[in-house]
Amino acid sequence: MILTTERLLLREFEESDWRAVYAYQRHPLYLRYTPWSNRTEMEVRVFVQTFLSWRAALPRSKFQFAVILRSSGELIGNCGIRTTAGKSWEADIGYEYDHRYWGQGYATESARALLAFGFGELNLHRIWAHCIAENTGSSHVMEKIGMRYEGRFYEAEWMKERWWDTLVYAILDREWMAHTK
Repeated sequence: MILTTERLLLREFEESDWRAVYAYQRHPLYLRYTPWSNRTEMEVRVFVQTFLSWRAALPRSKFQFAVILRSSGELIGNCGIRTTAGKSWEADIGYEYDHRYWGQGYATESARALLAFGFGELNLHRIWAHCIAENTGSSHVMEKIGMRYEGRFYEAEWMKERWWDTLVYAILDREWMAHTK
């Protein structure tokens, strides 16, 4: 499966993609809002293998895409959409990028493609996302794609020896349709 945008190709992961993922997941800026303090080659191989295994599930409920620059063929991150267990009408989205490509609109572009896929192909009613409250770049992406702020969960996630607040955003199918007209 492949989704295309103006500048990006969102394609299924290939086993060899682990190298590019490993290159950006080791960087301290990437690690800042993740549960990991560092990444090993084996951890990243397992990470990518998980996405490969999702492809075999029937019915399919999780889609994770390698994000490729159409101009150069370079893998710059990944994004995904996953239906909520027991709720085939709802899914969450997520994205992560090599820090060298932050602030250039790639996360917004790929997140819009995920919404279009979720509402258009998966016939979802609601799509939600969350981020660490301090990760303002991620919350701005959610706002730019028309997601509505639903709330702040105080000290909802424990990682790196501290509690972190999380923000939740969502959008309904009818809101997406109105947003895209």
